[in-house]
Order: sequence, then C-alpha cells, then structure tokens
Amino acid sequence: MKRNIIVTLMIVAACWLGLPSAQAATRAWLEQPQVALGEAVTLNIETGLASAAPDLTPLMDDFELSDQSSSRSVRLVNGQMTSRTLYAITLTPKRAGELTLPSLRVGSERTAPLTLQVTAAPGSPANGGDARVFLETVVDDAKPYVQQAVGVSVRLHYAVPLASGQLDLDTPEGALLQKIGDDITSSREINGRRYNVVERRFLLVPDRSGPMTLPAPRFVGRGAGGWMDDFLGGNSREMRAAGSARTLEVRPQPANAPQPWLPLRDLRMRYVAAPQTLRAGEAATLTVEVLAVGAIRAQLPELPSPSVPGAQVFAEPPQYDESFAGGTPQVRLTRRYSVVPNQAGPLLIPGPSLGWWDVRAGSAQTASLPDLKLTVAAGSGSFAAPAAASPDAAAAGASGTGNALVLGPEASPADAGPWRWLAAGFALLWLATLVWALQRRTIVPARRAAVAGEHAAPAAATHSLADLKRALDGADLVEVGQVLCGLAAPPARDLDALAARLQQASQRDAIEDLRRACWAGGDASAARSAIREAFRKGPVWRTATAPETSPLPPLYPQR
Repeated sequence: MKRNIIVTLMIVAACWLGLPSAQAATRAWLEQPQVALGEAVTLNIETGLASAAPDLTPLMDDFELSDQSSSRSVRLVNGQMTSRTLYAITLTPKRAGELTLPSLRVGSERTAPLTLQVTAAPGSPANGGDARVFLETVVDDAKPYVQQAVGVSVRLHYAVPLASGQLDLDTPEGALLQKIGDDITSSREINGRRYNVVERRFLLVPDRSGPMTLPAPRFVGRGAGGWMDDFLGGNSREMRAAGSARTLEVRPQPANAPQPWLPLRDLRMRYVAAPQTLRAGEAATLTVEVLAVGAIRAQLPELPSPSVPGAQVFAEPPQYDESFAGGTPQVRLTRRYSVVPNQAGPLLIPGPSLGWWDVRAGSAQTASLPDLKLTVAAGSGSFAAPAAASPDAAAAGASGTGNALVLGPEASPADAGPWRWLAAGFALLWLATLVWALQRRTIVPARRAAVAGEHAAPAAATHSLADLKRALDGADLVEVGQVLCGLAAPPARDLDALAARLQQASQRDAIEDLRRACWAGGDASAARSAIREAFRKGPVWRTATAPETSPLPPLYPQR
C-alpha cells in the first residue's frame, strides 16, 4: 500500500513538472524559404522561457546578423496565463546554395534545424536590356487571399552613375496598388561587379480571386556620361531596363473565416500599461497594443472600449504606426483608455479579443488578452462609498409613525367645531395650487427644449463628393465605405444606417454591392463602378416628416 502511494505521488510530480516545459516549448521558423544571394531573411524564434535568449553563435559561419528585436505577449489558455517571447533576427546569407540553420540553444531547450535555399543573384536584366542596369521584383506572398495586403519590392540595380530616370510599375487588373514610403538606397556586389540599388516598395491588395498578373516594372533613364559623349552627339547615356512579370494565384475567402475578414501573417496583442491599484473616483490609464503583420491601417477593425460594470471608460483616439519589415507591411495600433471606478470593491476589466485568418497556416485564429481583476479602494468625498442601507432599515424609516411623539390626548370631531373643516378646506386649496405650479414648471422647459431642438443645426457632413472620387480612384473598399458614411449629415454610423437614409433604390443597391464586395467575396470592380455611377450627382436623402403644428398659439413669441 505504501509503495503504491509513493508511485502515485511520483507520477503527479512528474506531470506537474512537465506542464511548464510544455508551455515553454520553443520553435523557430523563417519568413521565406528561399532568397537570392544578397537579400535578407528574418528568423523568428518563439519561446515560453521567461529569461532565456537564443544563442546565435552557430549562425555566424554562413550568415551576417544585423537587426534583432524581441516582443512579449501574454495569453490566457485553458484558464492559465502563459507568457511567450518572440525574437526576430535579420540574416543575410554569405553564399549561394542550400544552407542549414543549425539547432539553436534557448535556455534549457533547442530549436529544430531549418533549411534555406539561397539562389545566385541575377547578373543581367531579364529581358535582354543593358547589363549596366536591370530590375527585379520580389513579392512576399505568391498565393495571397482576397483583400490580403501583399508587399511588393521593385529593385533597380545600376553599375554606372545615373543623371535621371523614371521607374514605373502598372496596377494589375482587379487589385489596388500604391507606393509605400520613400525609396531605399543600398549597394551590393554581383558576380564581382558593384551595383547601386534603389528599392521601391508597393502595397498590393487583390480584390478578387483567381490568377492575377503583376506587370513587369520599367525603367528609363540617362547615365552621367562624359563630355565626349555630348561632343560626338552619341546616345550612349540613354539607359532602359524591364523586369519580369509575376503571376499570383489569389485564393478566395474561406467559408469558415471569422468576420470581419482579416487575413494576416501574425497578430499579437499586449498590455503596454495596466493599473495596479485603483481608487474610486480617480482615473487610471489602460493601454493596449496590437501588432498586425501583413496588414495596413485601413484593414484593422476598431478596437472597442471595454464594458466595465461599476466604472466609466473613456477611450482616446487610436494611434497607428505603419512600416515594412522584411518586405511585408505591418501596422502597430496603440489605444489608451481612462478607467474611472464608481465605488470601492472588486472590479473586472474584460480583456479585448480580435478574430483573424492565419494566411500561412490557413486557419481561423483569435488573439486575446486576459481579464484584469483589480480591487478598488475607497475614494474621497462622494466616492467614500458607504455600505448601502439594508431593506429592514429602509422599511423602518419609511413607517415614520412608530416613533412619533404623542403631545396630548386626541380631540374628538365634536370638540373641533367648524375650525377643523375650515383648516381642511385651506389645506386642499394649497395642495391644488402646488400641483398646478409643478405642472407649469414641467411643461415650460419641455416646450423650450422642443423649440431649441427644432432650431438646432444638424451636425455637418465630414466628407464631400471630391473625397468619394479620390477614394474610388485609389483607396480600398473599406475606406470607400467610410467616405460614403461621412457624406451624411450627421455622418452615418455604418453602411446599414446609411442605406436607411437614402431615397433612391439604385444608391441602396450600390451600398449592398459594396458590402458584399468587402465581406462576402463579391466583385470589387463592379462595386466600385456601381458606387461611382449611383453617386455621380451626390446622395439623395429621404425627406424628413414635417412636424405637426399645434392648434394653440406659442407660449413665447417666435424669435
């Protein structure tokens, strides 16, 4: 019997000790399985060990290490709070071929080995142009989903000085293409020749599924030649180059995808600042940060304010920071909340959550933060929150006759004489006068409020038809919907409210086409055309019902 108890305790201890290691499982992955020689690739290492950094020494033989960053996230899984740390290291291969990233030590754990295919760098233009200048196009995802933000990098390589030039990339059919940020200059050596490199980054958002051709980039420029070229009238300074077209296979929105549709490479949330102590009547700051990899600002849904029973929550406008990391767009959203407890006692602040679609794993995911359970201390003044009176005490206070003083023997009706009836009559007359005065005080402010409401100016529209035209020409469909809502005065809260205020059926049908294109995989190009045609002369609003006129004259003269 004693031996069985000892064996059972050993098994329980082994399971308890094995739980943290399961939570602290360490994994590593590369952002891209294949790069060209001279290009950089990002190595990600995620671990649950709190104070363990990866040992990167084994990578220095085949790679140059440059940028390194780390971020920490906290999640609630099966009722247990887990902490994960993500390390991002930028690697530049030193040679071409199949390179193996060895197993790396992270604390007491090791990562699995990885393989990276490094191709030889291009040595000439793709279309037989001038070897002194050539173009290459890099796409961060060749099989994106509809409405997924795809990073496109066009790199101009030139081995001679340039006096001027123009780099063009046409917008593919059925997609939105826009330039992001400023050009980045660098240099690299290819086949023993030194090239200057100008990298221009674009954001590509497909509007429909199926094959999509990204046109070849084009460059036309002039080199900084010598005086002999000008004297002889030669044209050797003119330079032309063309890259190669790329074909992308755009995948449709999955049927089981969470709504609103948010295709991303990664989504992480964390508390930047959280209150540790609270006091009734005093504001405390709560800051939440969301990092979306593979998205732009317009694609992120609004992070709502938490609903906290027993407290007021005031949200500040969100702050956005858009950037490119390893050729992939990403946006960082930061939002601050002020929490003001109403009374002392326990307070629960629910953690935010966002549903998204993992484009690499092809599955629905939910990013969330744990709830915050805090204790509110008593405040000062009216927030000193005394305990509420019990029902028995309230009932005792309501029956005020129990402790009334008896000043003398009760007089009989016969002894009162006529004075009793006169006093009762005056009391009834006084009560009637009081009721009439109270009713008059209630009616007059109500009439004044109604008159003020009739003459109050409605909130002005926040957008114009010119804004709508610009959005239809270059913005995504979500921003087009926001501009449409801003045409109303006051602005409509969403597309449903906007459609309810429109009179023409064609405009309401165009709104429905826009909603279907945004969230149900509809035809985005057809939706843009429908919006452009229906709202060419502006929205037509439903006429407001005229207020009923009162048969009585106004209480106060009209001003």
